[in-house]
Amino acid sequence: MAKKSINLRNKDGHPWTFASIGGVTRVTINSGEDIAHLDELDQKLWTVLSCPTTGLEFDGETLSLLDLDGDMKIRVQEIIAAAKYLVGCLRNSDDLLLGHDHIDLSAINDGNDDGKAIIEAARRILGSKESSQITLADVAAARAVLDEAIKAKDDATAATVDNRPYGDATDDAIAALGALRSKVDDFFMRCKLIAFNNDCTAAVDVSVEKIQAISEKNLAQCTDQIADYPLARPNKDILLPLGDAINPAWQAEFDKIKSIAIAADYPEATAIDQGQWNAIAAKLDAYVASLADNKSAKIETFDKDMAQQDADITLVNKFLHLYRDFYKLLRNYVVFSDFYTRDPNKLAVFQAGCLYIDQRRLDLCIKVSDMGKQADMAALSGLFLVYCHCTSKVKAAEMDIVSALTDGDIDDLRVGKNAIFYDRTGQDWDATVTRIVDNPISIRQAFWSPYKKLWNWITEKINKSAADKEKSSMDNLVNKTDGALTNAQTNISSAQAEPNAPAPAPADAAAAKKGSAFDIAKFAGIFAAIGMAFGFIMSALTSLGKGITEHWYNLPLLIIGIIVVVSGPSMFIAWSKLRRRNLGPVLNANGWAIN
Repeated sequence: MAKKSINLRNKDGHPWTFASIGGVTRVTINSGEDIAHLDELDQKLWTVLSCPTTGLEFDGETLSLLDLDGDMKIRVQEIIAAAKYLVGCLRNSDDLLLGHDHIDLSAINDGNDDGKAIIEAARRILGSKESSQITLADVAAARAVLDEAIKAKDDATAATVDNRPYGDATDDAIAALGALRSKVDDFFMRCKLIAFNNDCTAAVDVSVEKIQAISEKNLAQCTDQIADYPLARPNKDILLPLGDAINPAWQAEFDKIKSIAIAADYPEATAIDQGQWNAIAAKLDAYVASLADNKSAKIETFDKDMAQQDADITLVNKFLHLYRDFYKLLRNYVVFSDFYTRDPNKLAVFQAGCLYIDQRRLDLCIKVSDMGKQADMAALSGLFLVYCHCTSKVKAAEMDIVSALTDGDIDDLRVGKNAIFYDRTGQDWDATVTRIVDNPISIRQAFWSPYKKLWNWITEKINKSAADKEKSSMDNLVNKTDGALTNAQTNISSAQAEPNAPAPAPADAAAAKKGSAFDIAKFAGIFAAIGMAFGFIMSALTSLGKGITEHWYNLPLLIIGIIVVVSGPSMFIAWSKLRRRNLGPVLNANGWAIN
């Protein structure tokens, strides 16, 4: 991490210290006092304005506790709220920099209402255990004991009440009823309209035009539109058919309730009327109502001690998670210090692991949440990016990652190349390159780039020329062989017809002789041209050699001049792009708001 202290201080309020981190001047968070005054820090100086609660190498429970409004984003005001809460609960706010999953009760501020409540809750959790320290392990153990007690009480209550109308399948029937209720009601109303006026049949049924409108699409991807169509073809008999004439978007749910409830109550029916459907719905509704009454009864009889335990565990669990993880999040939020540090044990929360590919290890690997947004934003980063699709047979999971290449060459990198990705737990994933965003990697790579391109061009031309000549030679050989065979067959036929006839002479010896003379003249001209070109080149080289030998420094100057002309433009373009490299667009595409 390129870190250099800068003597900049806020004129009003808390004195902030700034440092150059990653080439950008950022505020540093070095003490509990800095955390206590986060609300005074101008939002323009925060590196991150919001980050997602998913896809990060960070404790998910802590992120959910920080996400006060439940919008799956951690915003500046939520960070400030957590900072005020933690600072108020502690006697010494510098303890937040420790990142411990335990705390001495004496370190909690009993003069603060929140701190006092935490101390009392922690003591109740510890119970008879003689300890002045509360840990996350203590909280987890208390939660496990409470869950077992609640389960035992639930099981005891459930054992006394078992009025499920369809046995073990009752819950599935309730779910299917909830999904189908409005569609079935809609179906019967359409039937009633047809019974009222048969002329409206076409109006209440699904029209051919609606299906035609989506017929050219992949219908498997049009489920939402198809689901809007009627459940079945409405009819004047006001009967819901039980056969296959059901809207395919609702077939699975309908088959579920048909096989559970309808088969149990009306086993011989091929169709049911609205009264029969309502009877099934009423039976399930009554059961659901009884569960609600039973739940209310359990809540009323719920042991107050258990309720207190639950509240204690929730409170202490929240405090310890924030106490342990808050400063780590700040290092990845207010500043990117974990990203720029040289400590191999500290990685930014967005770094997902490392990718081994083409004899190198890429450590800047980020999970991709939306490939579409990445395609729009990635090119703006100025980074050479390698996108991979990763699969794990052990976890039976898949994911996409993007890796930034910041050094080395790219000669053997291509779409379709296989690699191995290791996540932060050390689990390996099979990775395949799916996309490459080509940008300069280094000045050194830009220096050699023109020569490599020239060499590739020359190699391509030589290979093409060799292939063309090989083809021409082969075609010529085949033609001559065919001609020789044809002439031989002709001569044999003539000899058999006239045994004493002289051998056939060339059809036109003069023409053949003329052709030979033409060929000689042609090649003589070619050799003369080559000789002139060779003489010109030798003359130029002689003049150049003479100029070089006159002054010893002409040769290195000439070499430097050639290098500047050939590599200079490429190096300048690379330099201008490298100085603008920015990880922000890649993170923005993942839901971050980088300031």
